[in-house]
Amino acid sequence: MTVVVWIADDTWQDCVDAASAYDGDFLLLHVSDVAGAAHGAFAGLFGRHSSLDPGTRLDDLAADHATHLLDAAAERLGRPCAKEARVGRVEHEVVAAAQEASLLVLCRDGDVSHAGPRSLGPATRFVVDHATCPVLLAWPT
Repeated sequence: MTVVVWIADDTWQDCVDAASAYDGDFLLLHVSDVAGAAHGAFAGLFGRHSSLDPGTRLDDLAADHATHLLDAAAERLGRPCAKEARVGRVEHEVVAAAQEASLLVLCRDGDVSHAGPRSLGPATRFVVDHATCPVLLAWPT
């Protein structure tokens, strides 16, 4: 059984806790998309002078952030796991990473004051609608 755990900035602890009830091979997945927007905005406003592109610095910051978050999630999980940091459209990358998974664990990230469609953010809604494997949708604490 392959369990993919989506490590999102605000809800990763709840995802890891929910995933820990299962056995299998774990993949902790973090996706960042902020640098792509910076590269595009810079190119659109100032041309393609790559030496001045602030997106390069954002790439480095995003990679460091993902590493720290994935390390913290692995420590919380407390068992062997693979860690993967991707860059791109978050919802598309999560669906792609979970394509061969036995289970995808993610957390509600919208208005969690009550149940319903608004308790899912846009990216999470896309993942729930498009994942080709079973999905465990956890409530954040």
